[in-house]
Amino acid sequence: MIAILNLKELIFHLTKKYQTSDPFELADALGIAVFFENLGTINGYYNNPLRMKQIHINHALEAHEAKYTCAHELGHALLHPNASTPFLRSKTMLSINKMEIEANSFALNLLISDETILENQNYTIQQLSRLLGYSQDLIELRLKSFL
Repeated sequence: MIAILNLKELIFHLTKKYQTSDPFELADALGIAVFFENLGTINGYYNNPLRMKQIHINHALEAHEAKYTCAHELGHALLHPNASTPFLRSKTMLSINKMEIEANSFALNLLISDETILENQNYTIQQLSRLLGYSQDLIELRLKSFL
């Protein structure tokens, strides 16, 4: 992969090269296996056994949650490729852990474009949260990296 200076450049490069912002399609294009499993209260996790990148997603998640979880774990795969990240716990989507914040930022920038924010610039954080289906904390995190 080319040298990427920041998160937005990475996402721009990926979406341009693979013509998609869908995290499942990107994982497939990048050779990252995605597994749906019974993970109990865990939404998902990334690991890299024997240099084989894998994303594990709780099969009980709704489609919207599974897509976000895949994007989050894809962030770990790209930003922290050699770290087997701790799982993303249900209902604790925003972590103070630096790697978790980076993976959240990756996921949110991948799934919520600057254009979407511009189109809805008169919305409050609460309204954006309801419109886009993400918590207000995650919307606030995404707005920090806007443009």
